[in-house]
Amino acid sequence: MAPIEGADAIETASVLGWQLVVKKGEFQVGDLCVYCEIDSILPDKPEFEFLKPRGMRIKTIRLRGQISQGICFPLSVLPEGTPIVEDTDVTEILGVVKWEMPVPASLAGLVKGGFPSFMPKTDETRVQVLQHLLDALVGTPCYVAEKLDGSSVTYYLRDGEFGVCSRNLELLEDPNNTFWKVARELNVEQKLRALGGNFALQGELLGEGVNGNKLRLRGQTARFFNLFDIDRYAYLDFADLQNTLNRLDLPGVPVLDENFALLNDIPALVGMATRRSTVSPEVWAEGIVIRPLKEQRLDGERVSFKAINPEFLLKFGE
Repeated sequence: MAPIEGADAIETASVLGWQLVVKKGEFQVGDLCVYCEIDSILPDKPEFEFLKPRGMRIKTIRLRGQISQGICFPLSVLPEGTPIVEDTDVTEILGVVKWEMPVPASLAGLVKGGFPSFMPKTDETRVQVLQHLLDALVGTPCYVAEKLDGSSVTYYLRDGEFGVCSRNLELLEDPNNTFWKVARELNVEQKLRALGGNFALQGELLGEGVNGNKLRLRGQTARFFNLFDIDRYAYLDFADLQNTLNRLDLPGVPVLDENFALLNDIPALVGMATRRSTVSPEVWAEGIVIRPLKEQRLDGERVSFKAINPEFLLKFGE
């Protein structure tokens, strides 16, 4: 807990790795609370009435110059009889759901099926909930890439079949669909065939008509950040990814640091993410993604995480 200059009714608090503003005196250091992250949609109930003007969604805000991400509630917000155990996930108990960006028609496409099970979806965990990872892997040689704001895309070749996927779905070929148009413009199918195996390329679809085009790009393209070996069910290491993208003449996401010793310092990592975009320097970057140079797993999960730029979230109301 820390005071805010010129503020009598509010103060700052830290929950997990998140920094937020709370009512002064409502919590003490070490108290248990119910914490809801940004992009949570809370149910329409009297105790959450104050969120109605925001569509019940929790967003990044700035109060008295202090960035606040998330909301702390007292334990009384839980239904009577709920077991009070630290680290309990109360998402379903409270009826909280995750906000998802609406998909425009040019990206929705014709659905072939769900996302294939033979490869993972793209998803990065926010650094604020990964203190245990930083404790375990501090000093690990990593690379830092800019996180580009667009729409997740996966192109794959498996047993001779080429496929195109959005974040959650596989799409039938459609000349009006942006995912497929970019695949054909970048000649992705032929380039994957040149690898002589079963592989998936994953990246970010960018440009006009994609998620508000926050980078102010002309046209559409994709920038890639993963190459997945389907047969081995494993991602390629950073050096192999970069060499392959160069050989196939495919654009990668901007790499900001190729030899970064992982810091055990969440505020410092968020500070690194608070930067302008290298793609469009006049706009805020969405943030950064950090991964080991050599692929690693911790507790069964791939080591790969993001730090989001709070100025980006404020700028775009997220």
